[in-house]
Amino acid sequence: MSAFREELRVWLEDACPTSMRTPMPMDEHPAGGRRATYKNPDTKVWMQRMAERGFTVPAWSTQYGGAGLSAADTQVLQEELRRIDARPALVGMGISMIGPALLEYGNEEQKTEHLPKIARGEVWWCQGYSEPNAGSDLAGLRTSAVADGDEYVINGQKIWTSGADKADWIFCLVRTDPDAPKHEGITFIVFDMQTPGVTVKPIKFISGYSPFCETFFDDVRALKKNVIGEVNKGWSVAKRLLQYERTSIGGIGRPNQQVAALEELAGAYVGMVDGRIADSALRREVLRHRMNDRAFAITMRRSLEETADGKAPGAESSMFKYYATEQNKGRYELWMDIMGTRGLGWSGASVSEDEREATRAWLRSRANSIEGGTSEVQLNIIAKRVLGLPDYR
Repeated sequence: MSAFREELRVWLEDACPTSMRTPMPMDEHPAGGRRATYKNPDTKVWMQRMAERGFTVPAWSTQYGGAGLSAADTQVLQEELRRIDARPALVGMGISMIGPALLEYGNEEQKTEHLPKIARGEVWWCQGYSEPNAGSDLAGLRTSAVADGDEYVINGQKIWTSGADKADWIFCLVRTDPDAPKHEGITFIVFDMQTPGVTVKPIKFISGYSPFCETFFDDVRALKKNVIGEVNKGWSVAKRLLQYERTSIGGIGRPNQQVAALEELAGAYVGMVDGRIADSALRREVLRHRMNDRAFAITMRRSLEETADGKAPGAESSMFKYYATEQNKGRYELWMDIMGTRGLGWSGASVSEDEREATRAWLRSRANSIEGGTSEVQLNIIAKRVLGLPDYR
């Protein structure tokens, strides 16, 4: 055993609260932020302890709040966290999307201002990309930003802004040159959600939750110094961030605490014979899913090792996003198969809390094939940029 792994095991046994080694309910996600409240106090304790070690973003430089770990040591950390079934200490667009984009495109002032706060979970970020008339055709966005001294005056609307009602800051695509070609004249800018003129209205999911929002900008003033990258060249930043997002979404297809115990679930609802799921057809489906999970996890690990030099994700992120989407949807379909009619409960004393959560999670999983770019968009990217197929029009 390496010295780092041995030291890490000792630290984790002491630092990780017992309740943080259990499946994570939807209402205990550790997203942080200025207005964060914690149903379970251990959630905040775990986040703070991991942040103090830089383990919320282990590969980032210590200068920006990370631990400065090598790719190999980062892998060791992830393995040890899985070994004790530890929950993620911090989740959100800060560490998975805007943080990596800032590391690549931000200037030193922007990195110093934002990255340490992201690493400590002090700021909740949301994404201002999609608009009512610009979804998959994102470059058709119309939200405008007009220069006025040291500021831009922003007007327009975004939609499907996940977590906007709780977010502290937004990274946003705006059109700064309306006369430029479609993919030009777009600028990537960040600003505080408490800025006057920002209005947020939640949108309720079919699952009953409301993480998506409509976001309106009426004469919102954002400092020019908050432009990430070059003015009118924000499409390059936007595309790169989408690759980070898709890589992050790709992680949902790998085994995790909440949905890994299919055999345990089957034991409760179907029954076991000689330690095996009683229904042979269901047993085969669970085994097939497990094998796919394992193969995908190995492929993801290989990809991470091949990009250990800090290279940003490429078109392969679309492959991971697409496969993870299908794998995650398939996992919840298995949940429903195992639970039968008990998996369709919505309310009432006859339905347990776990069963209600399962129903909502199954419904929520349907959005996986839309968020971060639809499955159709991912297949087009794979065809063109991975397989090199001709683009017929």
